[in-house]
Order: sequence, then C-alpha cells, then structure tokens
Amino acid sequence: MEAMSMGTFIWTTLGAFLTLCIFSFLYQDNPFYKLAEHLVVGVSAGYFVIILWHNGLQPNLFDRLNDGNWYLLWLDSSKPWYMIPAILGVMMWTRFSRKWSWISRWPIALYMGIATGVAVPLEMKNRVNVQLYSTMKDIEWGSFLGNGLLDGGSGLAELIIFLGTVSALFYFFFSKEHTGVFKGVARFGIWILMIGFGASFGYTVMGRISLFVQRIQYLGDWTKVAWDDVSSGAFIVFWFIVITIFGILAFYEIIRFVNKRGTQA
Repeated sequence: MEAMSMGTFIWTTLGAFLTLCIFSFLYQDNPFYKLAEHLVVGVSAGYFVIILWHNGLQPNLFDRLNDGNWYLLWLDSSKPWYMIPAILGVMMWTRFSRKWSWISRWPIALYMGIATGVAVPLEMKNRVNVQLYSTMKDIEWGSFLGNGLLDGGSGLAELIIFLGTVSALFYFFFSKEHTGVFKGVARFGIWILMIGFGASFGYTVMGRISLFVQRIQYLGDWTKVAWDDVSSGAFIVFWFIVITIFGILAFYEIIRFVNKRGTQA
C-alpha cells in the first residue's frame, strides 16, 4: 500500500474514530456514540440544505428568473409566474409563529394535494399496473423448464407469477369462508406472501451487512497504514487515538461507578 500523507491520514483517522464511536453503542450508550450521532444528524442536515439549494432553488427558481431585475422582485422577468411557488415557500416559514401559523396551512395543503395527485398515478403504474401486465402474459410452454428445474425458463417463471398473484388475492378474499379448495389456494397464497416478505427482508439485511463489511475493511486499511507507515508519524497518531478512546471510556466508567455508589449510599 502506498504511503499516505499526514493530512489524508488525519481525515482517514477521523472517519475510523467516528466508526468506532458508532460501534461503541454495542457496549452501551456513551458520550462517544452521542457525539457521532449528533455529528451525523448535523452534517446530514447541512449537506441536504446545500443539495436542495443547488439542485432545487438555484436551477428551478433563481436561474429561471435571472433575466429580471431583482429590485423589482423579478417582475420584469420573462417568467414572473415562478414567484408564486417562491411566495408559497416563504409562507411555510410562518409555521414558527403562533400568531401567523395558520398561513402555512395553505401552501402545505397545496403541496400535499399536488404530491398526492402525482404520486397516485405513479404508484398505480409501478406497483399495480406492471404487476397486472406480468400476470397477463402468455405462458411460453416451449421454454417452460429451460435448462432444468433449477434453471427454469420464462414459461415457468410466468406460471409462478400468475399462480402466486391469484393465490395471494384469494387469501385476502373474506366474502367466502376459507374451506376446501378455497382454503388450500389461500394457504398457498400465504406461502407466496411469506416468500416475498422474506426476500425483501433478506435483501435489506444483506444491504446492511454490506455496509458493515465496508466499515470493517475501512478500519483494516486504516490500521494497516497506521502500523506500516511509521516514518510519516501515522503510527504515533494511531496509538494516540486508541489510547485516548480507551482512556476516556475508562474515565467515564469510573465517574458512573462513583456516582452510582454515591446514590446508593
């Protein structure tokens, strides 16, 4: 591994330190975890403010009004109607005033109505219509098994989609008692639902595990640089950070123990 400059190593060490602060929650809640937690929330809030400014307000409002005179509130702009959403956005800030908070209800209601009108068709298209189209495809019996049962072709996949969708819908049909064949189909629908929920949960868990593995690899690379690159002073910084962390934790535990004994006494 190539030698790392001291500046780069210090920033890398800061990332490793914050990673260890988050992992310290596995022991118990402590000041290190609270420091990292508050830092993540604060930095994330500031980061998204900048992102919204550069990707939202700047291109969608100010850039569209840049041919107007600011002192006239862009009234001589070729697109003065863009001041309407700007005014609605300003009205939302009245939420922080007890006297004028009722004004914020108008832009919020308008925003919720527009968002609902946009979201409903998209949800219907992506989560309902696409699923219905998949169940209406002709089953390709010619390539039903493909290269074998464990490597099924499109025909087998289409049949499973059709039977799974119908069986899951049968399970949610409560106008008829689940008995006989109807009960068997509904039970098969339960299995389909459980497989779907399990796959979704497994996908989520694997995503979290990949993040965990990435942080472990990051810590491994950090310790390797700190251990090998002694000439740059990284070795000293590394052990200083480690000793400081354990020293503060030990001091924190001593204070907690003394306060606990004093309370019991």
